[in-house]
Amino acid sequence: MTVEIRRGMARFTSRDAGRLTRHALSFGPHYDPDRLRLGPMVCHDDHVLGAGRGFETHHHEDLEILTWVVEGAVDHSDSLGTDRRLAAGSLALLSAGSGVEHAETAAPGVPSRFVQTWLVPDEPGRPPSYAATTPAPVHLDGRAALLAAGPGVVVGEDAPLRLGTTGAALQVVRLQAGQELALGPDTSPPGSLRHVFVTTGALLRFSLAEPLSAGDTLVVDGPEAQAAATVVAAVSTELMVWTFA
Repeated sequence: MTVEIRRGMARFTSRDAGRLTRHALSFGPHYDPDRLRLGPMVCHDDHVLGAGRGFETHHHEDLEILTWVVEGAVDHSDSLGTDRRLAAGSLALLSAGSGVEHAETAAPGVPSRFVQTWLVPDEPGRPPSYAATTPAPVHLDGRAALLAAGPGVVVGEDAPLRLGTTGAALQVVRLQAGQELALGPDTSPPGSLRHVFVTTGALLRFSLAEPLSAGDTLVVDGPEAQAAATVVAAVSTELMVWTFA
């Protein structure tokens, strides 16, 4: 069993006009042999966009692309005919499959931030598709909300978005100061690996880890470590919790 803190300040950084991206894993010219992937996760990017700025049309294939809008609003368009504005608190899934082109920009007049995760799907070459949940059904009382899940994820609630990656699940949790979240199987789908990203806020020190702040990640590997891990919010905090079989 292992518990690892990955500090937000240690992420790779890319800057372009009106755009700042922090990469948790190797990406483009940024390379670290110890940060190539985490289970099926091959990209975890934190994007900050100036109003009307972002990523013009580009191509993807054979990826499950999850976009969580943290602040502002993001305009998404793609070669499937989608043209949609995602407000803060929205989650979108682009299954790139055999190939798709899309663009993502902050809405005019609205600086924005979104976190995007890429997963490797089970089957390459499937027809591409797009779906979104706006606003995502996130609880306000500290309970973990299951927002996206792949085959083999069995919990007490259905996920609004279905992933093409077996055993992968995404939950979003909002905690008030002093509220706790246990990372064991009673509150999260069963899986050998959990990736807990502090989107906003901060977590207090606990028995297995130092305090964490926005941009930090807690990686908990193994059921024993998960059962022993309970995080506590220092202030109002939002967490993205990935579980991988």
